[in-house]
Amino acid sequence: MGTLGSLRRRAVATAAAVGALALVVGCGGSDDSATGGGKKDGKVTITMGMYGVMGIKETGLLEQYEKENPDVDIKAEIAGDEQTYYTALQTRLAAGKGLKDIQGIEIGRAKEITETQADKFADFSGVAGTDHFLPWKESQISTKDGKVLGLGTDIGPMAVCYRKDYFEKAGLPTDREEVAKLWAGDWNKYVEVGRTFKKDFKGGDVAYMDAASGLFNAMVYGYPEQYYNENGELIHDSNPAVKEAWNLSADAAEDGLTAKLRQFQPGWDPGLANGTFATAVCPAWMLSHISEKAGDANKGKWDVAKAPKGANWGGSFLGVVEQSPVKEEAKKLVAWLTAPEQQAHIFKEIGNIPSSREALDSPEVKNAKSEYFSGAPIGQIFGAAAQEIPDKQVLGRKDGTIKDTFSQGLALIEQGDATRDEAWQTTGERIEKAVG
Repeated sequence: MGTLGSLRRRAVATAAAVGALALVVGCGGSDDSATGGGKKDGKVTITMGMYGVMGIKETGLLEQYEKENPDVDIKAEIAGDEQTYYTALQTRLAAGKGLKDIQGIEIGRAKEITETQADKFADFSGVAGTDHFLPWKESQISTKDGKVLGLGTDIGPMAVCYRKDYFEKAGLPTDREEVAKLWAGDWNKYVEVGRTFKKDFKGGDVAYMDAASGLFNAMVYGYPEQYYNENGELIHDSNPAVKEAWNLSADAAEDGLTAKLRQFQPGWDPGLANGTFATAVCPAWMLSHISEKAGDANKGKWDVAKAPKGANWGGSFLGVVEQSPVKEEAKKLVAWLTAPEQQAHIFKEIGNIPSSREALDSPEVKNAKSEYFSGAPIGQIFGAAAQEIPDKQVLGRKDGTIKDTFSQGLALIEQGDATRDEAWQTTGERIEKAVG
């Protein structure tokens, strides 16, 4: 994994450059007339629409597939921002044009896709070689009548990333196993460690955690039901798991334990680069972002410890548009890209944890370590965390929107703009307006 840092820099640069084009297209550019690729002169062209750093383009897999299949030409566009990407995807689905043959689907959108757009995506049920996924992963993208609208790429098992040098300055253990013992089994202990950190830290203005919203997400996603019940009814305002997460996150905000940042929002990346906080709740896919934005100057200062409790935060799918002129070829490509070998390759290169049972059991995943994160055995840490994820994960139609709204509500508390009760009421009103 010695080339990981340089690869990630290239990956982010590529995503940013191509993302600029994708965002222009998404805002009504010149790509509205055609749907996907096609066949010409014995050559098959397959188009892909993705977001963020999914690892598929960035790790050379598309070039490998083209080399192994010389009659296939793949054209991939990557939007840096998933929200903008999804808004454009919704517009194109409604219009029935401008779609790529293969479209990325984020977990927070999966339920909305299966409930409202099932007829727009091809069915993967029964496709050969696709029986290796974690059972709950496939269920997230399946309709009630058994259609499977995509295949899983990664999942988001949880850990806590922490700055060893800052823990030492606060008189706390720095060994990852000792650190994990500090908060084992209880997120309340994680916050209590933060109070100790704030009291004893000697070394300048450093917050214990980056954001109250990170803690909130980690807690909520540790339960089978979050914002909806199995009947599709909203329970965000009555679910004890949500209220517990809100109150503990509000405690952390009110006690001044956070850097008052929102993950992936303005200010968070500079916070990583400048070392303004000591811990961040981190799903596996976040490691590549932290190492990229914290930079080489902070290499070896970060480490990874087991989270208090298991949870799944994030993960994506690849779906094929039903009206694609190269639907079967696109399905074959998706099956190959999400096969155990390719998922293990992506993990080895950028750290995205596989959704494939077989890939999780492979030596290259189990034995993987992160040079940037002090040699942390990330394969073991995240592999074990994946086993703690609840077998049942009830998704809702507007999960992504509700998550973002709760993050905004907690930011009101962090910034001193509202009490926790006022912020809870405001959040509830915003959710009702957004999902109504």
